[in-house]
Amino acid sequence: MTIDVLLLGGRGQIGSGLRIYLPRLDPGYRFTSVDLPGSPDKAAGPVPRQEFVDLDIAAEPARVRELMAGRDLVVYLARHGPLAEMNTMTDHVFESVLAQEPVPMVIGASSVHACDGAYSVDEGPWSVWAERRFDELDPPPERVSSLIDACPTNDYGREKAHVEGWCRRLAALGHGAVAARWGGVNTANAMTAEKGYFALWCHQEDAARFVHACYTAWRAGTLRSGAHYFVVSDNGRNIFDIDLPRREIGYRPLHDAEEFYGGG
Repeated sequence: MTIDVLLLGGRGQIGSGLRIYLPRLDPGYRFTSVDLPGSPDKAAGPVPRQEFVDLDIAAEPARVRELMAGRDLVVYLARHGPLAEMNTMTDHVFESVLAQEPVPMVIGASSVHACDGAYSVDEGPWSVWAERRFDELDPPPERVSSLIDACPTNDYGREKAHVEGWCRRLAALGHGAVAARWGGVNTANAMTAEKGYFALWCHQEDAARFVHACYTAWRAGTLRSGAHYFVVSDNGRNIFDIDLPRREIGYRPLHDAEEFYGGG
């Protein structure tokens, strides 16, 4: 069965990983990837069954609405400009979703940084954790729950909270929508020098496994639409609790950032 996916921002780290790994979970995935003209494609290697559209979605919302026609799944990853412009683009994207018949499922890109007010890697116990001084924390701090509401501290987090609000709005209207609170998505965990990065890393394959779990749950009628979940790998030193998406959608991440630290 074909699963027709529109990726808004499909050439970046998250989108390119979805294009690589989703077909390995189900060969029916077919992609149309929309990006700014000239944006580099970060996919490492060939990706089957895809189409590219060069488009500034903030400038041409009517064209975005046209591209959504007949899609099964829309994954909204694109970013644009300062907060007001970004939120306007988000409004246009979700309004375009609602204009479809039938309305496709949506996965909206939030971020762990939508919850920056709930933790800190610069002060308090998580700052000790971020410095990998684990022996000083017994018992370890309680992981941040996926159930926590957005508590942003800057405009980046506020734009993500706006996306989460739209996902709840779609759910209230009876449609399928989930906000993905992405961690640091890449394959090589190349940012090991960034303080605390090991505690929020997400392998591209695990990002794809999350999307596939959401879509599978939606098709089965078991998705808790309007939910927001942290999307990180199965890191032994996670800050964020991923037990909720494990239970609710069957998210099964495979990777652990500790592989890059010798398990220390």
